[in-house]
Amino acid sequence: MTPLERVSSIKVKLGLLVAASALVAAVVASVGRITGVSPWISIPVTIGIALAVTQLLAAGMTSPLRQMTIAARRMARGDYSVSVPAVGADEVGQLGRAFNTMASDLGAVDRQRRDLVANVSHELRTPLAALTVVLENLVDGVGSDPAALQTALGQAERLSRLVEDLLDLARVDAGKAPLSTASVELGPLLEACVAETRVNGRPVTYELDVPASLVVEADADRLSQLVVNLLDNASRHSPRGGVVTVRAGQDGDRYHLEVLDSGPGVPVADRGRVFEPFGTLSASGDGGGGGTGLGLAIARWVTDLHGGSIAFLDPLPDAAGARVRVDLPLRPPARPVPDQLGPSHLTPTHEESQMPTTPPAAEPAEPAKPVDIPAAAPKAADATPSVLDDIFGIYWPDSGVAGRFGLFIGAVVAGLLGGLLIPDRNAGLGTVIVMLAAGGVVMFANERRRSWFPIVCYVLFVLLSSVAVLRDAEWIVALCLLTAVAVLLCASTLAKTLLGIVLTGISWPLAGLRGIPWLGRTLTSVSGKGHGAAVARTTLLSLLGLVIFGLLFTTADAVLGSWVDQFVPDVRPDTFAARIFMTVFVFGVVLAAAYLAVNPPRIDRNERTSQPVANRYEWLAPVGVVVAVFAAFLAAQAAAVFGGEDYLRETTGLTYAEYVHQGFGQLTVATALTLLVIWAAARKAPVETVADRLWLRVALGLLAAEALVVVGSALYRMHLYQEAYGFTQLRLLVDVFEAWLGLLVIAGLVAAVTGSAIGGGLWLGRFALVSGAVALLGIAAINPDAWIAEHNVSRYAETGKIDTDFLSGLSDDAVPALKKLPEDMRSCVLGTNEREGDWLEWNLGRERADGLTPVYAARVGATAVCPSEIRYVD
Repeated sequence: MTPLERVSSIKVKLGLLVAASALVAAVVASVGRITGVSPWISIPVTIGIALAVTQLLAAGMTSPLRQMTIAARRMARGDYSVSVPAVGADEVGQLGRAFNTMASDLGAVDRQRRDLVANVSHELRTPLAALTVVLENLVDGVGSDPAALQTALGQAERLSRLVEDLLDLARVDAGKAPLSTASVELGPLLEACVAETRVNGRPVTYELDVPASLVVEADADRLSQLVVNLLDNASRHSPRGGVVTVRAGQDGDRYHLEVLDSGPGVPVADRGRVFEPFGTLSASGDGGGGGTGLGLAIARWVTDLHGGSIAFLDPLPDAAGARVRVDLPLRPPARPVPDQLGPSHLTPTHEESQMPTTPPAAEPAEPAKPVDIPAAAPKAADATPSVLDDIFGIYWPDSGVAGRFGLFIGAVVAGLLGGLLIPDRNAGLGTVIVMLAAGGVVMFANERRRSWFPIVCYVLFVLLSSVAVLRDAEWIVALCLLTAVAVLLCASTLAKTLLGIVLTGISWPLAGLRGIPWLGRTLTSVSGKGHGAAVARTTLLSLLGLVIFGLLFTTADAVLGSWVDQFVPDVRPDTFAARIFMTVFVFGVVLAAAYLAVNPPRIDRNERTSQPVANRYEWLAPVGVVVAVFAAFLAAQAAAVFGGEDYLRETTGLTYAEYVHQGFGQLTVATALTLLVIWAAARKAPVETVADRLWLRVALGLLAAEALVVVGSALYRMHLYQEAYGFTQLRLLVDVFEAWLGLLVIAGLVAAVTGSAIGGGLWLGRFALVSGAVALLGIAAINPDAWIAEHNVSRYAETGKIDTDFLSGLSDDAVPALKKLPEDMRSCVLGTNEREGDWLEWNLGRERADGLTPVYAARVGATAVCPSEIRYVD
């Protein structure tokens, strides 16, 4: 039962849904803000919890509509056995119940139609076969004895009666049938009907009990047809020498007719079906045969035409056999005269009046009960599509990916570890444990993890995650952890191109939304088998036992208590909210990454070769312009180098140090754009002829060579700038980034020149990802803060210049290098580390700091003069 199932208005449901989601989001966001949780964590958690509340409250609101769409499509193909859930009290639930009733009625009508066609074919086959035999004998001159001709005549008459009954059936199905009412004396009419029935020669006796003065308004022909059909049915089912009784009487403004026989009777279970065309009595009977199977159906339609009712009743006391009763009004209700029938209907030869359409065969069908339809059920409606299928489309299909409860449990464990180990601690061993636990869940989710690319990515993930336990510098740890996540996700999607890598990063947060149906199937995989309550009960009891007995034994034994203190964090009120937020955050991101591995999007699906240009100059001219601009820049560089600082002052008014710093950012951008030019030229340049390929190689080779010279120039400029103004983290990072761009320029040139010879150039994206991750590992391996501190200390020893403000902001990794400073300078940048961390906060960089940490001199009360340089902004 869904939370809003009893609400009887869809408008009220939507209002409650919006109000509840907004209230929950406001409360969660307020708690995060009050407790000081970072917006990078509180905002995703708030959105995730609001979506979860929305999904919980909105469960079942729109699924019947989507299922009705699927069911309607199946009904259009002739399958009327579908049903939709219709348990709500709102308008959608009412529509679902009406839909199920309609489907049931249409199914009954379709079954009757199929039975009618089958039975008509069966009934026509017998007389036609007999007639065919007689005619074949006449053609062969085998004789024409009267008995054979009498048989043929009987079959022809039977065929004629069947056709006439089918015509009546067709008129009724068309909604029209002749009805010409007049005053009719019921006694003579019934006597005539009995006389007509006696002509069949069946060995039964007819008894008539009718008031002599009973006069009714009716269509004599139709009423005679009704009575004759009932008498014919009764005589065929009565034994030899049996009695068929016809009774009539008046009941106020109505009258009744009863036909009773002495046959086996009609079982109660079959009394509703005997009035269907070719119903249960058509094939039975002991005497005579020859029925068309339509008599009782026509009798019912004639009764309905007169505004009456017909039914089989229990036999009279001390009697046996069937008893059918017809109740009719003395004056039938007036009916409008219909318009002329269209050409597709039967056109009557005399006046007709409106007749109701084909009534149900029995009592109105009960609405089909909604059922939980398994995937293999032959009559089930197709799986209900999620509204998310319309949002993500073919880019990210979700064709019923099976739920995996183990991944859900793994994400829960990773979330609990994150909430216990990360808050109120510096990055260290606890961070690595959480990263490896989360990565293990994603690795396990990826069923394609055995190919070479995922293996490389997983190795890089472990190495990059381990940086948190080796280095204290937050900037390199953060970069390595982000890159570790990137390579882990790319291993799940098997991204090949640069665009695919970018789309992988975008798909990760979107997986939290796209994976909602998969999460539902995961939880249903347990609860749907009847284990949901058992799992919840077991989990609750286990946690209760752990808390109660854990508290008892830890307070009773000091040794056990000390062990627990080493593993269980001190959950204070001020950190409780932060731990809850971190738990939910880690659980959400891990589960989203797991879904990305289980059902990756089609990120490289549209990668295709671009159509080359028709003329060579269309690509060669733009590339040539870029080559010329690069050449002009290199000429200016040569003039500055050979002209010296005097030439720079005369031409630009800048010192050499100012000159080399001025354009470094532009050179980095130019290098990155060179990759774009190489990529575009490789896609658009024709390569059919030897000349085309030669022009491509020469043009791109010149461009790549000039770009590499620019890279060298940029690196040289940064070297001079660092020598003049000192070494910083950003300058080191930019150096590595520029060198990495130069490597990509070379790789881009190789991909452009080789073309389809080496994987169509699609390896470039993976090469960029792996080489970038390796470059970060290289930075982490040299211990960047220690390397920067050591170079600044060496620079102080050579020039006497030092920036203590900058050095005091380094991490504990720099302490061994800063300890080499003279005593007076050391007190300006180093102080005592008063923080006491547990073993989960252990870190090699902090361990090597030996209780010291870089700190501002003002904070330690230093009396020495601490020099500080005016540095250009990085």
